[in-house]
Parts: sequence; structure tokens; C-alpha cells
Amino acid sequence: MSGERHDVILEARGLAKRFPVGWKLFGERQSVRAVDGVSLKVRRGETLAVVGESGCGKSTLARLLLRLIEPSEGEVFYGGRDIAALPKGEMRRLRKDLQFIFQDPFSSLNPRMSVGAIIGEPMRVHGLGDAAWRRAEVSRLLTRVGLRAEFADRYPHEFSGGQRQRIGIARALASGPKVLIGDEPVSALDVSIQAQVINLLEDLKQEYDLTLVLIAHDLAVIRHMSDRVAVMYLGEIVEQGETDAVYAAPRHPYTRALMQAIPIPSPRARKAAVQLAGDVPSPLAPPPGCRFHTRCPLADGRCSTVHPPLQEVEPGHHVACHHWQRMAAEGQAALIEPEASQAARHRLSLYRDRSERQQNSRPAT
Repeated sequence: MSGERHDVILEARGLAKRFPVGWKLFGERQSVRAVDGVSLKVRRGETLAVVGESGCGKSTLARLLLRLIEPSEGEVFYGGRDIAALPKGEMRRLRKDLQFIFQDPFSSLNPRMSVGAIIGEPMRVHGLGDAAWRRAEVSRLLTRVGLRAEFADRYPHEFSGGQRQRIGIARALASGPKVLIGDEPVSALDVSIQAQVINLLEDLKQEYDLTLVLIAHDLAVIRHMSDRVAVMYLGEIVEQGETDAVYAAPRHPYTRALMQAIPIPSPRARKAAVQLAGDVPSPLAPPPGCRFHTRCPLADGRCSTVHPPLQEVEPGHHVACHHWQRMAAEGQAALIEPEASQAARHRLSLYRDRSERQQNSRPAT
């Protein structure tokens, strides 16, 4: 994107999280490897999308990046400081810059607090302004996310899912953050409301100079709102790079399969069949070698014994696959077909126009 800045604001190094789930027969502790050795960098001012199947560790990674849960291994750096090593007092002050949008707009809001109290709480915790200033700021934020200022006196149960998510976004903006992480912030919403919230996030990113990390499933939409994309499988990143480069020429078979699985709203469109065998292995006992080899159509003996490192195969494009060169040579790009891409863009613009009309026709408050 024009004006993109390349300095790193958030970085994970060898990040891992294991959740104990029980004991084996001879007393050894069992654990789920939700995230296993993830390293990534988030550039200041960009939108990084993290995609993958359910259960691959995306949400756990998002929480680790903000230290909402403690890592089993690895480090997380914000502005050059290892936040995993900060004492609680310093970490609490740092949270002013790092905010989170939760996936479920129903359980993420305290039902006993008014909307004004929910949005104003981050300001109060971080000592921003006096009571009068905070009330005015709550009204401004509600208006900015497309709600009425008088909604501050209502309670979460009085709102729809889309309105609740807008309240959650207003709360995340209340402390004046620099980094905003959204854990599938639109997956619980209707399709039309999803597009409105995505458009809102894009506008807020520009207005507030935010860095966004978005966990998402809709790959067609992600292409048009992210600068870079990271693909996760069974706790690991298997491919990452500039969005256009990854979508135009994916170098990992799993990335290709994800993109081929995107439905195309056209009876005339044709696409290659998805060639994935079997189910996702258990994170309790990931397979040796490449974790994707049990489902990969390109797998050979080396894939089942040698773990492929995440290597840079092109400038800014990293892949963990022994056969990335074969993928490139065969020219089997899993580019999202124009029909799907255009449909996603049209859906976003349609609901952006509708939202603007509704906003312009809304009476002043």
C-alpha cells in the first residue's frame, strides 16, 4: 500500500503455548500444542491477516501477542520491549497501546454495566481525563462507530449482535491504542453486518493510524483489506507474505487448498478440486516431519521425517514446504478466481454505500 511503513511494532519469536489436558499411563503430562514455535513480525501501520482452519491456533496466537495468556515458550516484543517479561504494573500501563476485539459480541460485554460504563472503563483505568471528559468521549466514540450517543445509558441485552460488536470496537478505541487485534471480530455476525463492520475497521485504521492484526476465515474479503497474510496449520505458520503475492502464487499446498475451497457465486466458473485426504491430526500428538504431510497430495518420504523450516523463497514470501519449487514450476496457482474476488469487493462496497446512506439520513443527536 502507498505510504506503508516497514518498521516493526510487534514481533513474536519462537512463541509456543501448551495446554495441559491430563496424564499418560506412566505419569507423563499430556498437553495440547496450540501454538508451536511461531515467529512473525507486524509492521507499523499495516493490516496483517492470520488465516487457517478452526483449531489451528489462530485465536491462541492472538491472545499470546497481547499477553492475555502467558506463553509456554518464546518472546513477544512491542516497541522493542519483551512484554512477556514485564511486571504486572508495567504491563497494565502498556495495555493502553494494545487492545483486543473479541469474537463473541454477546459474552464479551458485561451485562451488568451500561454501555457508557463499558466504553468508559479503559479511560478510567488508565486515568484519562475527568468524568465530564470521559462522558463526552463515550458519546463521540458511539457516534463514530455508527451508534447514537444516548445509547450510553442502555445495557448490552438491548442491542443486536452487530451493535454489540460496534460497542466492543468503541471500547477497544477508548484508550487510544496503537495496535488493535481482532479475533474473528465478524464471524458471529450476519453476512451483511460483517461487511459493515469490516468497512468500519478499515475506516478507523486510517483515522486513528492503527496497526491491525485480524484473525479471519473469509479469505476473499481478507485479500482486499490486508497488506500481508500468515497461514497457520496445526499450531505453526506454513506460509506468510504480501497478500497479493500469496494469493496470486501460493507456495504451500495447504494455502492452495484453502483458496480452492472458497465458493464462487457463478455457475460458469470452474476450479480445481480440493485434494486433501483425511482429517486434521490431533494437536495432542502432531505427526513427525511436516505436519501437513498426512493430508498433502505432494507428500513423499522426506515430508514424513524432516520438518521443513519456514524459509524465504522470494523477497518477503516465506514458506515451510519441501515442495515449494514444484508448486512454482507446475504453475498451480490457487489464485481466487475473479468471480469470487469481484463478489467480495462488490459486497463490501454495497454495504458501505448502504451504511453511508443510513448515516446521512440519521437525525442529529
